[in-house]
Amino acid sequence: MANLIIFVEDEFEDIELLYPLYRLREAGYDVTLVGTGTKYNYTGTHGYIVDVDASAHQIEETNYDGIIIPGGYASYKLRVNDDVKRIVRHMKDNNKLLGVMCEGNYVLISAEVLDGYKVTCKECISDDVINAGGEYIRVGNWVDRNIITAKMQVNLPQFMNDIFEYLNK
Repeated sequence: MANLIIFVEDEFEDIELLYPLYRLREAGYDVTLVGTGTKYNYTGTHGYIVDVDASAHQIEETNYDGIIIPGGYASYKLRVNDDVKRIVRHMKDNNKLLGVMCEGNYVLISAEVLDGYKVTCKECISDDVINAGGEYIRVGNWVDRNIITAKMQVNLPQFMNDIFEYLNK
């Protein structure tokens, strides 16, 4: 089974972290919750608190098969963390899973990994995606090679179906 990372910081979108976390763990995948190193637990937009397993600076990215990046305002903090960007670049460069929801695309933008990829996101992020070399696709879910994106929470079931299909190929 794959060994995966879910990035977390304060103001993560609760359902976008918890839904993938529990679906992946129920399916038998190893999931490591990784924060930026500012603290040991983080609070979501709606008040849910999660404890992290590790900080990004502690992660040896070669030990992992992919990452999930939830949306929410946490993306603004994740996108400026050099270790988070290092891990994201490794995943992209090694064709490993990058599963991203909503504002999580900001992390891909800052890591400079969107060039030549098609992704979906909220329309308010589309200009940033395009300026980063990506192509904005106006749909709920999109898969382009190793980057799997979902526009909003309502798209989470198909997002996870796409994640499982990628991991099981």
